[in-house]
Amino acid sequence: MSDPSHRTVHANGIDLHLVEQGVGPLVVLCHGFPEGWYSWRHQLPVLADAGYHAVALDQRGYGGSDAPPDVGDYDILHLTGDLTALLDELGEERAVFVGHDWGAIVVWNLAVLAPERVRAVAGLSVPFVPRAPMPPLQLLQAVSGDRFLYILYFQRVGRPEEELGRDPRATLRRVLWGVSGDAPPGSIKRMPVDGTGWLDIFPDPPEKLPGWLTEQDLDIAVEAFARSGFRGPLNWYRNMDRNWELTEHVAQAKVEVPALFVAGTRDSILKLTPPAIMDGWLGDLRRSLLIEGAGHWIQQERPREVNDALLGFLREV
Repeated sequence: MSDPSHRTVHANGIDLHLVEQGVGPLVVLCHGFPEGWYSWRHQLPVLADAGYHAVALDQRGYGGSDAPPDVGDYDILHLTGDLTALLDELGEERAVFVGHDWGAIVVWNLAVLAPERVRAVAGLSVPFVPRAPMPPLQLLQAVSGDRFLYILYFQRVGRPEEELGRDPRATLRRVLWGVSGDAPPGSIKRMPVDGTGWLDIFPDPPEKLPGWLTEQDLDIAVEAFARSGFRGPLNWYRNMDRNWELTEHVAQAKVEVPALFVAGTRDSILKLTPPAIMDGWLGDLRRSLLIEGAGHWIQQERPREVNDALLGFLREV
């Protein structure tokens, strides 16, 4: 089996850096925040060995891909448009799309907006969420009250970039540990809005990180964010209300392509968006798997279980 190879393609008006391995049916891997293509390091060789063309990309704003300057360049139509344009550049009509965290939001939306380009879809950690009856930020403000909520904090241009970019290694170390299955239960702090930054809510990471996250892994992630910064990734959050407006025409649309959902039982995101939110909205859900004791970084924390689930799903579709 060949090693992963890197290249850049021009798609949807920007350059996208991708890493690919293997030949066969196309499987596109879409990361979340704050990650990059490297979060799929355990999936690329396994998918390639099983006879698939696995492609993990740095999505717009991340790593080696372009980071357009305007907030509006990161709305859901741009993000899903990157994926359909990527298919065109690769000469493919359809692919299986696998997304984690924000990547899951993008691939779920792609399955609704352009189902003819999606052979099947797998969402990790974030389930398909039907369109809300009101703008998301208004809903989140009502839920959070006077308590800090990172999504609302990220709407402020400038302060989050400065906080996260001050020391990218310390940021990533704190965040990756803090919402993993290895952090102590209940360690994410509930704090007031005033005076709170995102990193304040996480527990202090241990001196020795868990086995799934080495210092060498951090080196690669830190290098990527030192190059790209955090503004592009944060701009994804700043389009949540705009995305709500742009998807009004598919408000009642279901995900009809074959689907898989995988998450960890200790993923705090599931408190905000529990898997039951998908009930009645997925026309062909093949499996919903909760991995006991795993946290948010599911494909990094539990690669064997995730790979087994993905391969089983791919054999069916």
